[in-house]
Amino acid sequence: MNKLLKSYFYWTFPRGHVHYDVLVTLILLFIFVTPHLWDFGDKPSRVPGPQHPIQVVSDGSRGIIVTVNADDLFVPTTETDSQVRKQLRKAIEPVTGDAVSVTRWETALDAQGNRVWKIWARR
Repeated sequence: MNKLLKSYFYWTFPRGHVHYDVLVTLILLFIFVTPHLWDFGDKPSRVPGPQHPIQVVSDGSRGIIVTVNADDLFVPTTETDSQVRKQLRKAIEPVTGDAVSVTRWETALDAQGNRVWKIWARR
C-alpha cells in the first residue's frame, strides 16, 4: 500500500494505465467540483452599473476620489447627510466594492461642462 501511495504521489504510472486514469479523474473532479462546494465569497454586485464612465483617482495612502456623472445619480436636496452618504456609496459600489466608506462629497463641473459628483472614499 505504501508503494502504491508513493507511486501516486510521484506520478510514476504510464499513460493508459488504470492508475494514471484515476489520477487524471481525481484532478478533473477537484477542478470542476471544488467551486460548487467551496464558497469563495465572490458575488457580483446587485447594483446595476452606471450609464456614464466613472473616474477613480488615488487620494493618498488609502483614499480615493471617485467622479460620478450627476445623470447616473439622483439625490434629492431634502435628504440628510447620512442618506446622501448611503446613496453615494451605492453609486460607487460597482467600481469600488462594498469595503469603502464615503468621507465627503461635492458637486462640480467636468471639462465638458457636465455636472458631476466628486466623492472622497476610504478603504
